[in-house]
Amino acid sequence: MGFGDLKSASGLQLLNAFLASRSYIEGYVPSQADIAVFEAVGAPPPPELFHALRWYNHIKSFDKQKASLPGVKKALGKYGPSDVEDSTGTGGDSKDDDDIDLFGSDEEEESEEAKRLREERLAQYESKKSKKPALVAKSSLLLDVKPWDDETDMGKLEECVRSIQADGLVWGSSKLVPVGYGIKKLQIQCVVEDDKVGTDMLEERITAFEDYVQSMDVAAFNKI
Repeated sequence: MGFGDLKSASGLQLLNAFLASRSYIEGYVPSQADIAVFEAVGAPPPPELFHALRWYNHIKSFDKQKASLPGVKKALGKYGPSDVEDSTGTGGDSKDDDDIDLFGSDEEEESEEAKRLREERLAQYESKKSKKPALVAKSSLLLDVKPWDDETDMGKLEECVRSIQADGLVWGSSKLVPVGYGIKKLQIQCVVEDDKVGTDMLEERITAFEDYVQSMDVAAFNKI
């Protein structure tokens, strides 16, 4: 079990194949499993590994909340496909016997053999996954959009928000919710495809209407 070396091309390819039918490393919500693998990856995957890149950018958006995500971090080798050899371990106590090499070292040959096996298993895994229909990961968001004051035209504010169009974004119902001192915020629902629309993009485009919008927060986030 495991992804192998997530700094290597083969490790990232395995992660990309693993995420082709998943939104998260474990379960249906971001967790410490995602944070552990995210930290091991360390940098955005290349664009051609779009499943891994979509997941990486999504988990990156939880940077400020990562300590509060559910779950407990486990060893990196505990995550990933069960039919792939874990190459992240450091070995056991029996290594002491291997330190005495009476007939010379075969380390390079063993490394090549391990690499060949890993590539074969990666190819088998990707072949198996390619036969399954791809699932489109979607999320339902509830956004709080706050105006500057009680004189802000909330009808115009909502019109600006709904004017934002993108592939994978569908706006839903909305309502005005009092927040105090005569000020009301816009609470609006939307459904997004995770690999096409992120919360960072929504926040950037909504707050661009700076004449009406003071801030935007994600009030609720649920996988569909």
